[in-house]
Amino acid sequence: MNKKERASYLLHRLEQLYPETPIPLDHKDPYTLLVAVLLSAQCTDARVNTVTPALFALADNPHDMRCVPVEKVREIIRPCGLSPRKSHAIVELSRLLVEHHDGVVPQDFAALESLPGVGHKTASVVMAQAFGVPAFPVDTHIHRLAKRWKLSSGKSVEQTEADLKKLFPREKWNQLHLQIIFAGREHCTARGCNGKTCMLCRELFAR
Repeated sequence: MNKKERASYLLHRLEQLYPETPIPLDHKDPYTLLVAVLLSAQCTDARVNTVTPALFALADNPHDMRCVPVEKVREIIRPCGLSPRKSHAIVELSRLLVEHHDGVVPQDFAALESLPGVGHKTASVVMAQAFGVPAFPVDTHIHRLAKRWKLSSGKSVEQTEADLKKLFPREKWNQLHLQIIFAGREHCTARGCNGKTCMLCRELFAR
């Protein structure tokens, strides 16, 4: 199969495997999703989900969170790693949301990426999962699998995102990025597959 054929096959196969794509991070609104995604940097979703209940019991909106001492936030989120940086970002972005956006998470890439601790991937997740705007957030699973499945050169996350957006229909991006993540966790794992071992790789490269 050539690249387009592999992409088409994967789209069909992933829809079979994962017809439902629940958002892995527990949240109740765009703000709590934004904070959860920020915490997930270099941390598993499962661990974030064990930390956010205590954090959101303390403050689950930017108006309250901006008033919480950074040290208190840091202590709660410590298990997620990078707690000094993340705690400062959470409190500061909450302040900025109140001061510049009336306490509402903006539905705008540039505005999101201007917030502390919010890079392009985090903004893409929020735009896709909170607001339904087509985006293709590329995490480590997607970056790895795009290269393994020969859909992208894998030279950079930015290049992987651009390559995948060209290969797949825009209306499929939001669901597909989660389907690829699920496949990377369940089937085509970093250590469990060498590009030939898992079910998906065998199907792709045996055809």
